[in-house]
Amino acid sequence: MKCLILAAGYATRLYPLTENFPKPLLRVGEKTILDWLIDDIDGAGLVDEYIVISNHKFARHFQDWAGGKSQKITVVDDGTSTNETRLGAVCDIQFAIEQLGLDDDLLVIAGDNLLDFSLQTFVRYGTEKGTSCVMRYYEPSEQKLLKCGVVTIDADDRILRMTEKSPTPETHWACPPFYYYTRKDAHLVPLGIAAGCGTDAPGSYIAWLCTQVPVHAMEMPGQRYDIGNLQSYEQVKREYPSRVAHGLRQ
Repeated sequence: MKCLILAAGYATRLYPLTENFPKPLLRVGEKTILDWLIDDIDGAGLVDEYIVISNHKFARHFQDWAGGKSQKITVVDDGTSTNETRLGAVCDIQFAIEQLGLDDDLLVIAGDNLLDFSLQTFVRYGTEKGTSCVMRYYEPSEQKLLKCGVVTIDADDRILRMTEKSPTPETHWACPPFYYYTRKDAHLVPLGIAAGCGTDAPGSYIAWLCTQVPVHAMEMPGQRYDIGNLQSYEQVKREYPSRVAHGLRQ
């Protein structure tokens, strides 16, 4: 299994911290955001390569960071240099698949979110289901539901419908940017793009995919920290290291 890490954004809401530095390499406690994610996933022993999809502006920062890691990490430069010319998450995924000739199951994750439970749980869920999968959590806020992916599921966790940033969300099951693609479904990304799935939000591909093949949604056993602005970053720095230190990962 390969792990694709979406890290080609420009994090404009975190300026000046990220004006010349990538958000996924900001420090939370003694580690960067990416260190927390990769060190956790690696414990499952199921991922043999981590692929960081970067823009051109920040690629060197990721390459320098990767040089100090023990895991096999490949940095892919998507060639963009501004927020206005970014490819979008789904096109970045396809770019990495084509550039590296990937032919494997894929764990696709955002490089700027942290979880207080282990992603190993999700990796095992995906391999046991044998289908592509997402995670879901109950979001009570109607306003927040308008800004994310929302799923409708059956009794077996299978996704019946998924929308991205819909003005009329059907349920309160929101999806964070963590996805498991089977090898077969990873090869369908170009078809999804050609069919008109959105390319900016990473969940747009899953919204199309679940109309073609079975896709399941695992309920998250803990909390997600979305580092979207300076306030949320300060909150994560205060809360996250102590939660992990007190054994709250599951």
